Amino acid sequence: MTALRYSEPRQAVVPTSDAAIDGDLSAVFATATAAPRSPFAAGDALFRQGDPVRLVYRILRGAVISYRLLSDGRRQVTGFHLPGDYLGLEAGVEHATTAEALGAVDALAMERSELAASAVTDIGLARALWQVSVRAFQRSEDHALILARQGATERVAAFLLDFAQRNGGVLTIDLPMTRQDIADHVGLTIHTVSRTLSQLQAQGMIEARSSRQVRLLDRQRLEWLCA
Repeated sequence: MTALRYSEPRQAVVPTSDAAIDGDLSAVFATATAAPRSPFAAGDALFRQGDPVRLVYRILRGAVISYRLLSDGRRQVTGFHLPGDYLGLEAGVEHATTAEALGAVDALAMERSELAASAVTDIGLARALWQVSVRAFQRSEDHALILARQGATERVAAFLLDFAQRNGGVLTIDLPMTRQDIADHVGLTIHTVSRTLSQLQAQGMIEARSSRQVRLLDRQRLEWLCA
């Protein structure tokens, strides 16, 4: 696969995978009545934990972080959402997490009630919504598997491999999130994440070109760590 050039980092766009699913959903979003302001700036909330679930979002460009605040004040990052992802398809009446833009984000939105009403009479749309829900569940399972790993090295390696795969299997990944965000996602301290990245670099498995760009030098060894 072709690696990204350091001087020209790739800007995320809607991936072409799952085109049929996205086609069914994007068509209904194009005619939706809701029109949130776009782009969202870094730090803007698409919704907050505890807010009533009203809108479903389709990310067009940029990245969104989702997290929940625990009762003891700690933050648990539940996911990073990229172009082509959908947010707001929750079973409850309140959002279980907060979703914030990590940078400039373009997103379409529609009322959840409107989307549900359309799915009643559109079998293709209902199937697409089911498949998107399955994908979201699989991502939750992937996150749980990362947290279940015992060592910090395994967790960080698994995160890098997963994020690279979600960006098309690239070798050089531009990370829209901070190391603190990564730490809160994989259940480690920021010091441990930084130390682990330095260790992986010293062992020749990655090249941390900056705090926001990492090149995978030896994907096979990284995969072996996570086996």
